[in-house]
Amino acid sequence: MAVVARSGRGAGGSAFSSALRSFFSYRIFVSAMFTLLFFATASVLFSSHPAHFSDNSEIQTTGRAYMHRTFLALKSDPLKTRLDLIHKQASDHIVLVNAYASYARKLKLEISKQLKTFDDMAQNFSDLGLKPTYRTALFESDGAVDEEVLRQFEKEVKDKIKIARLMIAENKESYDNQLKIQKLKDTIFAVNELLIKAKKNGAFASLIAAKSTPKSLHCLAMRLMGERIANPEKYRDEEPKSEFEDPSLYHYAIFSDNVIAISVVVNSAVKNAEEPWKHVFHIVTDKMNLAAMKVWFKMRPIEGGAFVDIKAVEEFTFLNSSYVPLLRQLESANLQKIYLENNTKSENTKHISMLNYLKFYLPEMYPKLHRILFLDDDVVVQKDLTGLWKVDLEGKVNGAVETCFGSFHRYAQYLNFSHPLIKEKFNPKACAWAFGMNIFDLDAWRRERLTDQYHYWQDLNEDESLWDMGTLPPGLMTFYSTTRSLEKTWHVLGLGYNPSISMDEINNAAVIHFNGNMKPWLDIAMNQFKHLWTKYVDNEMEFVQMCNFGL
Repeated sequence: MAVVARSGRGAGGSAFSSALRSFFSYRIFVSAMFTLLFFATASVLFSSHPAHFSDNSEIQTTGRAYMHRTFLALKSDPLKTRLDLIHKQASDHIVLVNAYASYARKLKLEISKQLKTFDDMAQNFSDLGLKPTYRTALFESDGAVDEEVLRQFEKEVKDKIKIARLMIAENKESYDNQLKIQKLKDTIFAVNELLIKAKKNGAFASLIAAKSTPKSLHCLAMRLMGERIANPEKYRDEEPKSEFEDPSLYHYAIFSDNVIAISVVVNSAVKNAEEPWKHVFHIVTDKMNLAAMKVWFKMRPIEGGAFVDIKAVEEFTFLNSSYVPLLRQLESANLQKIYLENNTKSENTKHISMLNYLKFYLPEMYPKLHRILFLDDDVVVQKDLTGLWKVDLEGKVNGAVETCFGSFHRYAQYLNFSHPLIKEKFNPKACAWAFGMNIFDLDAWRRERLTDQYHYWQDLNEDESLWDMGTLPPGLMTFYSTTRSLEKTWHVLGLGYNPSISMDEINNAAVIHFNGNMKPWLDIAMNQFKHLWTKYVDNEMEFVQMCNFGL
């Protein structure tokens, strides 16, 4: 380095002297750098002991002898370099295999299998270097390396390296965190896709089960019709009783084509009534099930002297397409297509059944009554309900239990508030209420002309721009600002879809409602609630036993 410095300071001499000094300075600089590089390499090699096959002292000594011999013989024996390379490959794979073995111990992944495999492989490498043939001929001999022995040694080392690489490749995913994370993500995605598909299939199957007529219900209707045909003289129509129009009595309206369901509603209400002889049940069904309904209540008369008035919807002749918007809309080819397509998607033709819309015509159906209690066919009465006739509705029409909590069951969930008329007339945060148990003041209804109000909204919804299918949205609109909220204990909902309802809440309820797809007369009903309904089924009725309801 000093020579270089001096040459730099002597740059002012002759050109020949400068060139000569520069040439010799360059040669000295290059020689010095090679010398430093050589000693640095030697230092690293001696300190790292690349010849180690194991940690025992014998192999370390052998390794030092081998290293010493390697440097001395670099020029005299070209096979020494080849041996050094083979030896280094083996050493590197010992380190690699031991690293995987250590990781296997840490992660405890298939410990007994993988750990033993890696340990055996590392031991095989170590044993290979300790073989007397190789140790004597290759590592402890000061003479020339036997090429045949070296070739055999190289072959064995390469075979074991190949096996080690295959083994590591097979087990790499157990130790590669990124690979494991990606595999886990792929698995989660695949399972999630299967879950979504299973949920869709389950929902579709549930809808089919909920909306189809069970074999037992069909059987019961057929048995009752057969009884009517076999004994026509026993089931002649009777004259209407005066109690059917007596406003001093407690009147109920139940609209359904399900015989067993209606029988449970009536039976539960009568059994829990303090004065059952003052209760009148107005049942409306379709023409196809009228005979079966009448035969049931003729064969199984209601206890306690309660009255039952059974009619077909066709008997209310004012309910025709010239008066009822829904019927008029269903006569339109285009609208019929819309209704049928929407209800086919939901597997629910109930929304286009006139039975489901009769609740909007109660004042005209029962013109002499002042109050009437509307009940769905999937409810069970658990207490005397006469207190509802004494509730002060404060001049309003509809007494109902509100269903909103937090942001759920608000008007915004049922109506299309992007429509300017809906946005103008209604509050999206207004609390919704439930159909299923409603006490109606028919006098206030007539005074407010709410049936006309319903017709107004139904006509506007001809293209379903205000709400989708169903009767609750037009009910919320029709009785907006004319609904009186009742205590929640009057009506507990959700037994057809919500398994988390507490039994204390159910036991305190006057009416429990199996709204949802899991109706209590279906096989998919929730077992923890089903007994609340089945205890009011008339199991002694011979046709119930014959039709195998499985209750």
